Amino acid sequence: MAEQAKIHDVIMIGAGPTSMAAAVYTAREDIDTLLLEKGIIGGLAAITDKVDNYPGFPDGIEGMELAENLRKQAERFGAKIELDEVQSVTKDGDIFSLKTAVGDYQAKTVLIGTGSQWKKLGIPGEDEFYGKGVHNCATCDGAFYRDRKLVIVGGGNSAAQEALFLTKFASHIDVLIRGDAWKASEVLVHAVENNDKITVHFNTTTDEIIGGVVDGLPKIIKVIGGQDGKKVEFETDGVFVFIGLKPVTYFLEGSGVELDEYGFVKTDDKLMTAVPGLFCAGDVRSGATMQIASAVGEGATAALSIREYLESK
Repeated sequence: MAEQAKIHDVIMIGAGPTSMAAAVYTAREDIDTLLLEKGIIGGLAAITDKVDNYPGFPDGIEGMELAENLRKQAERFGAKIELDEVQSVTKDGDIFSLKTAVGDYQAKTVLIGTGSQWKKLGIPGEDEFYGKGVHNCATCDGAFYRDRKLVIVGGGNSAAQEALFLTKFASHIDVLIRGDAWKASEVLVHAVENNDKITVHFNTTTDEIIGGVVDGLPKIIKVIGGQDGKKVEFETDGVFVFIGLKPVTYFLEGSGVELDEYGFVKTDDKLMTAVPGLFCAGDVRSGATMQIASAVGEGATAALSIREYLESK
């Protein structure tokens, strides 16, 4: 249950790499730190099959293991993590009030570390094989598909950029675009069109991901789609979906926090929002690079800014 009478030094919304890295810094300096997480501790990192590009792990590390290590480190210094969903954040004087599914919390500072959610296709097989053949991060998971066939879904800059990146590994890539043209920049489109490893399919829907169990492990087999009213199939070993990111900011309505045109949180160079004492870091922040390493770095920066703010009060 929420400690309704207690005023925490800092409450961090979300318990992904950003907040847990920040919590290591704040809790280690005896700043009373509470993290509230509505879903999976570790966020998107935790549901990544293997993280191969996080510094310090030459052989890579399973996403869940990395998340668990971050949790243990934060808790070792005294940070507390509770499963609860924040529904609103308001400030009265110098104190923040957070309404949650359980009750109300209060804090002198708040860190928004809720990250972003990849937009989903909403088709059969997508959830079943997520992290086991269905991915959203080429730099994280592309190396697992050396000399394999891939399907990329999307027609914007991200899809074009990641398709080009994945040609370093894949033997062939089919790009499925619902519309009749790219929405990416001309430079990227030109590069894709001149890469013989990539075949682009316009006016093509992605309707179902088919897979099975091979050697005891789940495996993608093919993607079923529609093209000009006809059923089409694409044999593939993996599917990368790049149809956009959705920042998790629904609870900030009425908080005074400013968002950019895409709904990400605006901050200053100290990672403070338009509301004094309310900070933001990681993938939910406007301008973030959407990488675990940078999210952890921003968490550390936010922690130092939080300490500075608390000392000024």
